[in-house]
Amino acid sequence: MARKAVIAKSNRLKKKFLQALADGRKPEKATKVFNCCSECGRTRGYLWRFDICRICFREKANAWELPGVRKSSW
Repeated sequence: MARKAVIAKSNRLKKKFLQALADGRKPEKATKVFNCCSECGRTRGYLWRFDICRICFREKANAWELPGVRKSSW
């Protein structure tokens, strides 16, 4: 499956899951909801606080695109 399709599917499932929780009912197929990077679609190494994977996080942090994030060695 193409990366764009994976990202779209993940967003669609998350939206349904959160809507079911907001309505106060049990979400159907709750185990099918998975986290993936919003940039590249990678499912492993996902950082929920930034909604991206570790690789994209490192690239953005080194380019100073994430506010409040800096290297610890500097």
